[in-house]
Amino acid sequence: MSAGGLASALSALGQFAAKRRRVEVCELCATELAEDHPHLVDPKARKLLCACLACALLFGSQAGSKYKRVPRRIRFMPGFRLTDAEWAGLMIPINMAFFFKSSPEARVVAQYPSPAGATESQLPLDTWSDLVAANPALAEMEADVEALLVNRLGPARGYSDPEYYLLPIDECYKLVWMIRSHWQGLSGGAEVWKKLESFFADLKARSGVPYA
Repeated sequence: MSAGGLASALSALGQFAAKRRRVEVCELCATELAEDHPHLVDPKARKLLCACLACALLFGSQAGSKYKRVPRRIRFMPGFRLTDAEWAGLMIPINMAFFFKSSPEARVVAQYPSPAGATESQLPLDTWSDLVAANPALAEMEADVEALLVNRLGPARGYSDPEYYLLPIDECYKLVWMIRSHWQGLSGGAEVWKKLESFFADLKARSGVPYA
């Protein structure tokens, strides 16, 4: 084999090996996973694990288990009630955040995406009970595995009205990863805002019957 042919073969082999390394496997049994696969959550570590269907079915959302299975349902809530004053009272520094019930900590956790990853708000969420009273669907939110995602980016970013979703927690971390991976400069750059537009359009398309 010529030197050029050997280099070409080695390059192809390297690309094949890289593709093989990128294949995800179940973190419990090492079975190779499809691109669309279930996730589990370790509530104490707040760690997301990839799982095969067989392993995922071993876990539900009940308390007492080390892992909880993340559900797949996405619910868009066009009638969600949250005033500008109530949002300001939460003191989230950007106009996007997600909220979930942490069973190990017995509290509601607020996080928001940033170029550095998920950032937690350390402020007490005294208004959460008021939000639940105004929006009874929040009472159905499963601890550790579901979240309320708030998008209040506004008309400047192409959103005429605020958007609210009850959705799997892995979608929130997908959003965090997307922003962290594509953010450029001080304003984020055009690409990250296009990614966000596609992300929220996809959520709305995949959502079930809207919750009023």
